[in-house]
Amino acid sequence: MLRSVAMKVAVEYPYLYKDRDRHGNVRYYFRRNRKKTRIRARPGTLEFQTEYDALLEASTSSNITKAVETPKVGTYRWLCEQYLRSTDFNQLDPKTQHVRRQVLEHTWAEPIAPGANETFADFPVARMGTKAVRVLRDRKRGFPEAANVRVKAIRRLFRWALDDEVAGVKSNPARDVSYLRGRQGGFHSWTIDEVERYEKCHPIGSTARLALALLLYTGQRRSDIVLFGRQHVRGGWLHFTQQKNRNRRPITLELPVLPVLKRIIDASKTGDLTFLVNENGQPFTANGFGNKMRDWCDEAGLPHCTSHGLRKTGAAIAAENGATAHELMSIFGWLTLKEAERYTRAAEQKKIAARAMRMLERGAKKEQE
Repeated sequence: MLRSVAMKVAVEYPYLYKDRDRHGNVRYYFRRNRKKTRIRARPGTLEFQTEYDALLEASTSSNITKAVETPKVGTYRWLCEQYLRSTDFNQLDPKTQHVRRQVLEHTWAEPIAPGANETFADFPVARMGTKAVRVLRDRKRGFPEAANVRVKAIRRLFRWALDDEVAGVKSNPARDVSYLRGRQGGFHSWTIDEVERYEKCHPIGSTARLALALLLYTGQRRSDIVLFGRQHVRGGWLHFTQQKNRNRRPITLELPVLPVLKRIIDASKTGDLTFLVNENGQPFTANGFGNKMRDWCDEAGLPHCTSHGLRKTGAAIAAENGATAHELMSIFGWLTLKEAERYTRAAEQKKIAARAMRMLERGAKKEQE
């Protein structure tokens, strides 16, 4: 068996190391104070940043591990603990619960001012105003996505408190706190050239090509496509419930299996219960698949491409081919027109520009006459 060699990762992530297992898979670890914890998400993702921040703060702040049997009534920590025991919180997806709990717990450990001994854990709820929320947001300004997750969690906390009429809560201080500007445009949307470059590197029959086909020709998230198997296909249609919000607001879809996707599935080695399986013949986890997709993209010379970007590409292609906003909603499982109309507007702008650009030429009107 090959011995894995730990390598220190970029300087912006202290105590983060990576190594390769005997199958060549890259693994990331947070290692400090003789404790080693694996991070399954990849650097650059929100999941990674949230988990890394939690481990870093837990390793540096005694406030995170300081036992407080009964927080003082009326404090910020007291309010958070009430929320974490509420029906509103327990209706969330387990993964969302885990992330939100970590986010709120780490805000407790933040000092109310640089160098102060008092933390937000003991901060009176009555004094929790917009300025305090901005302070908590700006402590993460180097990581805009993580900062915005804090604002979102606090906003939800106080919305629950108002709905539940918790004593001392008169307003939602996070309601008017704006999000920081993060990654421009979100995840990179693959171009047709990039799709073709990936296909050239990973021919039909490979797991990498099957993964691309499932993502592109169903328009679904990685958390869904790793679960797809033959038991989901009936009469040429794919039947499934999306994993996102499946416990709180489930969305069940029925999509026709396109001929191009069927050809690729039939030509590929698949598992018994899932189409996609790893080197050991086991189904992928969502994070494990994301890491593997990262490797496949790197092999194709596409370091800026991600699995989520293919979902955006599919929506753009469908919109340019004439799909309406409601048709996009039926494919991608969106509940509001906002996201769908973003793609239809972009497609319409492109078509109008194609017709109108020649008007920029001098004499175009005379030629038309």
